[in-house]
Amino acid sequence: MSTDEALSETDLDAMAERAAAASPGPWVPWLETRGATGGESFIQVDPDHGEEDDEIYVNRIVGARQILGPDQQLDADLDFIAWARQDVPRLIAEVRRLRALLVERGSQD
Repeated sequence: MSTDEALSETDLDAMAERAAAASPGPWVPWLETRGATGGESFIQVDPDHGEEDDEIYVNRIVGARQILGPDQQLDADLDFIAWARQDVPRLIAEVRRLRALLVERGSQD
């Protein structure tokens, strides 16, 4: 699929299913480049619920070399991953809202 093709309802449904299957949000990025965490950058999962820490760590390997933090690009990627948990459901809802608005306005003409 090309990035400039219109999204079908099937595409949106598949995205929504993947988002729903992921761990609950919010996901919060803790990044070494934005304030030392005392170790590696990570994503904290649903920090307001549960008594145990729930964290996602991502390793980046370039060739045979592991990128260790603090690393600007690794942290930018972790930031994107963490915020996607909240952003994707909102974007899907916005696409559907705008499509419904177009249908509604089209039926008024």
